[in-house]
Amino acid sequence: MLGLTAVTAAVKQLFFPHVCAGCAGEHLGNDSQICPACLQALHPTLFSRYANNPVEKKFTGRVPVQTATAQFYFSKSSVLQQLVFNFKYAGNMALGIQLGRSMGHGLQQAQRFTGIDLLLPVPLAPRKLRKRGFNQSAVLCNGISEITGWPVVETGVQRLRANTTQTRKDRVQRWENVSGIFGVSNQQLLQNKHVLLVDDVITTGATLEACAQTLLAVKGLQLSIATLCYVPG
Repeated sequence: MLGLTAVTAAVKQLFFPHVCAGCAGEHLGNDSQICPACLQALHPTLFSRYANNPVEKKFTGRVPVQTATAQFYFSKSSVLQQLVFNFKYAGNMALGIQLGRSMGHGLQQAQRFTGIDLLLPVPLAPRKLRKRGFNQSAVLCNGISEITGWPVVETGVQRLRANTTQTRKDRVQRWENVSGIFGVSNQQLLQNKHVLLVDDVITTGATLEACAQTLLAVKGLQLSIATLCYVPG
């Protein structure tokens, strides 16, 4: 006869199945949102270990970034695309925390991201934040913080205005679309700090550069960047 705990777990699995966020399979532990097979299908970039990696090159000659990295390569129809969808658009916060922890482990193991004082998520426009209910970059920061102990600050920078989606824009249009959209909301909090700016994806780097330019106007601020996904090309 099943005990109460087992019955509760069975009922929960029936109505709220704990399945892999990548493939919907059931072969995963209670503390994971991703099954072993889907974890194996992810492709770490290992950029965090190397200076002058492809992410750092995006900012060369544009903004003085100390270090920069992305955790995984992103491609269409991949496991990672399904994970990002379930995190951002299906609201799987536990998955976002798990992906953030993965980023945290990568940053720790690289030993190039030293002296970080705080984690700063790229902010969403207020309307998008209300619609989604959370900032995916802040969720990733919380996961990173669980591993590294670096505090998360969500009040350091804000979006001054909404911008249209970057999807289907060419490189020049992307830069124009994000020009002047950020503003520092707490100068004192950021002065003389080494800030790790966190976002979910980097393509051209336009959004991150716009945010970085705003932050680097703060006295004594040093900036590093980390994203979950890197889109080659």
